[in-house]
Amino acid sequence: MVSRPITCHHNKAFRGVFETVYYPSLYCSPAVMANTDGNQISYTDLKALLEKSQNLFIVDVRTKEEIDKGRIPGSIHVPVDTVETAFALDAAEFQAKYGVAKPSLDAPELVFHCQMGRRGQLATDKAIALGFQSARNYTGGYKEWSEKEGK
Repeated sequence: MVSRPITCHHNKAFRGVFETVYYPSLYCSPAVMANTDGNQISYTDLKALLEKSQNLFIVDVRTKEEIDKGRIPGSIHVPVDTVETAFALDAAEFQAKYGVAKPSLDAPELVFHCQMGRRGQLATDKAIALGFQSARNYTGGYKEWSEKEGK
């Protein structure tokens, strides 16, 4: 078996440190290692989508206490630990629970975010695993949003 190097974003990400490990690894699951630039979105791109898109679906995965301090306009709240369950619901159950239509698996503008990017990426990876292949993570999170929006 040949091991290949990958960048791992396990618990060291809390300190802003990333390391290269060799897969298979005891420290990282494939879901955590799935982070690629292709499933991320910048502040500029998200802002542009907010201004022009009718199909943008933003999911805030922070805690209720964090959301009470501010949120990105139009976002719905689905805590990170419930993303898998929420997005596995059928359309009627999702609508009843969250008050909005569930995005389709091929929804082109499904964006997850948290405070700084880590939980948003976990949620994005869970959504991709459920079949939402175009899901993206707003890597700057609410921290960057609030700084740039002056909130």
